Amino acid sequence: MTPESLREAELPALPRGAAPPGLSTANPVGHQAALHEAALGSQQAVRTHLENVLPALRSLESQADRLAGWGMELAQRLLSGQKLLAAGNGGSAAEAQHLTAELVGRFDGERMPFSAISLHAESSAVTAIANDYGYAELFARQVRAHGRSGDILVLLSTSGQSPNLLRAAEAAARLNVTTWALTGPAPNPLASCCDDAVAIDAISANAQEGHLIALHAMCRAFEAEVARRGQGIPGPEAERG
Repeated sequence: MTPESLREAELPALPRGAAPPGLSTANPVGHQAALHEAALGSQQAVRTHLENVLPALRSLESQADRLAGWGMELAQRLLSGQKLLAAGNGGSAAEAQHLTAELVGRFDGERMPFSAISLHAESSAVTAIANDYGYAELFARQVRAHGRSGDILVLLSTSGQSPNLLRAAEAAARLNVTTWALTGPAPNPLASCCDDAVAIDAISANAQEGHLIALHAMCRAFEAEVARRGQGIPGPEAERG
């Protein structure tokens, strides 16, 4: 046995069929009432969450033109040889990586791959930088390593206050790297320090869900612009430039 399994073995086990703590079965009627009340509470929590998706969607809809512009600009830059950098923390890191996967892989139809890097995804670099320079410097150092004039940096944060994203935006500005922010409600520091921002007026969880919709909408505009220019055809000839 491992030390972990030994500790687990020492934990008292509930008898089979026993109720979780706080839900006594001594009174069957009371037990059923408690279960019913718990179910109602969970159902209401789900309904409230889903209702809160609507403000996020309305906020996004009001910024549709900005997202379309981002997609077109991104297509123009990447077709010209620039690249996309993306960063976020936690769930926002997952969404940043979702975006880069859509560009390196594909969104809908077949087309050439494009250069896009998630700055949190290389674990050895991430842990080395965080260990040697501090977590606040995590993305800024990578921007200085990978960023070139004309590139685009997309930063995702529901709070808009993450120090490591703010420092990344500052580093990008010095390199002539364009910065776009996807945040929760504005004003917030990240939206203010980036070149452009889509700020979703919703609570944190729903704003983060809105970020994924925003990224997909931007990808729609990106794909449409690539197709319009007729330069996204896959194949060895296209990939060799």
